[in-house]
Amino acid sequence: MFKRYLAVAAVAAATVLTAAFPAPASAAPAQPLKLRNGLTLYIPIQWEVHRFGADVVQVVTGRCGKPKGWGTPECDAFYVLGPSAIKVGAEGWGPYTGKRPYYPASDVQPCPLNKKWGEIIGPKVSRGLRQVGTGHKAAYNAWQARCVPYSSNATKARFTQREWYLPKSKILVVDQWSTPGLADALKYADWN
Repeated sequence: MFKRYLAVAAVAAATVLTAAFPAPASAAPAQPLKLRNGLTLYIPIQWEVHRFGADVVQVVTGRCGKPKGWGTPECDAFYVLGPSAIKVGAEGWGPYTGKRPYYPASDVQPCPLNKKWGEIIGPKVSRGLRQVGTGHKAAYNAWQARCVPYSSNATKARFTQREWYLPKSKILVVDQWSTPGLADALKYADWN
């Protein structure tokens, strides 16, 4: 009888605690996103994954008209890029190294927030190492960015471009929307 009383009391206490302290968003149902070299991220099931070849994965996390890979304007998304995308990440002329922002074109690219504006990326505002699963650290860079009309230099909007680069695994994650939960998804990723 005493054991049964303890079991009922434990269930009641758990019910009270769950009501008082709801589970964090990170405890919501997740889907595994399997990427190159054994990297698996666990992302919310609402996020949509679109693959454009072997080296461009666009993960739509909010509103988006039509996902079409890197640089889709007005598409709330982040990107996981592989070797061929990294190879042209320095304005289309050379490989991404982290010394400059990921920018795979030599012309002005559309602002991710509004396709009627162009984007200007830089300067760097943060750098360091960030955990990506157990035993892997990414070179992390965050860049100030702004959106301007094509006819002037007047700032219409601002965003931060965040980049996690794993050079040995040849993986680059680029986020222009300050996606909530992305840093944790990377931190708690698995490597198989």
